[in-house]
Amino acid sequence: MNKIKITFLGASGTVTGSKFYLETPEKNIMIDCGMFQGLKELRTKNWEPLSIDVSSMDYVLLTHGHLDHTGYLPRLVKEGFKGTILGTEPTLSIARTILLDSGKIQEEQAKKANEEGFSKHTPALPFYTVKEAEATIKLFSSCDKDEWITLSDHCRFKFRYNGHIIGATFIELEIFEKIFVFSGDIGRLNDELLNPPERPQWADLLFLESTYGNKLHPKEDITEILSELISKTIHDRGTLIIPSFAVERLQLLMYILWQLYKKNAIPNIPIFIDSPMGNNVLDVFEQFPDWHKLTTKEYQAMCDHFTIISSFADTWKTIDDKRPKVVIAGSGMVTGGRVLTYLKQLVDIPSTKVLLVGFQAEGTRGRQLLDGAHEIKIHGRYYPVKASIHLIESLSAHADQHGLLHWIGAIKNIPEKVFLIHGEATALDAFRVKIKATKGWDCHIPKLNEIFELYI
Repeated sequence: MNKIKITFLGASGTVTGSKFYLETPEKNIMIDCGMFQGLKELRTKNWEPLSIDVSSMDYVLLTHGHLDHTGYLPRLVKEGFKGTILGTEPTLSIARTILLDSGKIQEEQAKKANEEGFSKHTPALPFYTVKEAEATIKLFSSCDKDEWITLSDHCRFKFRYNGHIIGATFIELEIFEKIFVFSGDIGRLNDELLNPPERPQWADLLFLESTYGNKLHPKEDITEILSELISKTIHDRGTLIIPSFAVERLQLLMYILWQLYKKNAIPNIPIFIDSPMGNNVLDVFEQFPDWHKLTTKEYQAMCDHFTIISSFADTWKTIDDKRPKVVIAGSGMVTGGRVLTYLKQLVDIPSTKVLLVGFQAEGTRGRQLLDGAHEIKIHGRYYPVKASIHLIESLSAHADQHGLLHWIGAIKNIPEKVFLIHGEATALDAFRVKIKATKGWDCHIPKLNEIFELYI
């Protein structure tokens, strides 16, 4: 008998911090290696050493490049990981951009906290540095999708297209002839930029994301919402601020706004893209045309329609620009990035509008704004919220409950075990009940640091 030990080190009972560690007789493998985000009690867990022997880990397999799936990698290396980090080429390009950007932001925030004294820690330290991110990137090795990659005599895996963001995959991992399927984050069936996710045909053990396990995306008229908000922004001579995730969401917003302009649904209002990371992701779209729907000609025409900001000096010029305008800036949950600079200057002005366009995790400023907070805290100071807050839910890059059920609908067998991960408590439990009712499968919701042992 061969023993497989699985440790749930993240995205267990919560959405963020995806980390699943498999110890096998031949190789030790981590699936994703993300940071916790959101509530402070979760963020502090990032600083705690992992409950495993990191130095004995051979591989990290990445489903996609988002921070909550890759952001812990530099700490993993710092704790002694010397193995190989595997992902598709676009995933590693995204991860490279995100880790370098994250390291830079953390260094800047630590420096600012020390200069202004708003941290409880003396001195405030970055979670990791740019130099540590660079050392991590040296361990990257790319794999093609749809090809079995052999890790040892009885262990191989395959990356399969999953929508969600450019480069994203789910993982089929075969260990001693058992198929372990890790869903990663599952994309939408009808995405403007990306193809529909492929679906697994067989899963002995299934690790299934549940972000929207209790919800269906609303049928919103995005054209009408954006047109009306832009019209009001022009009328009020204000600024429409759209905090955006730099990967996929930014590019999708650009595409939708470009299409609206071409159809004369919105006037030629200045639209600024202020996300250095997002600019790098645009390069990834250009570099990997086979991973999305846009032609090179369409891509170039779309980019030419926007003013893309690169320097921080131009951020201030944009803030001082008195024209009615739209600003799309990172980050999507308002946890960091350039959008904080805009909010500090403009969130207390009634003519400002803030449009949230994706999932807002508990404990983030985006969730606070969505819940009607009268003030938000940024860099140790409180700023009154007089701007109007708006939401488009249907732009999420995640499949909703219907999409998740469709994704598992191609599985021909009854999995021996289904683990529901990457969801908040209410979503996880509602999805568990739904799967039981529709498929008859028994699902387990693992707790953080829970261990599951399997004998094959």
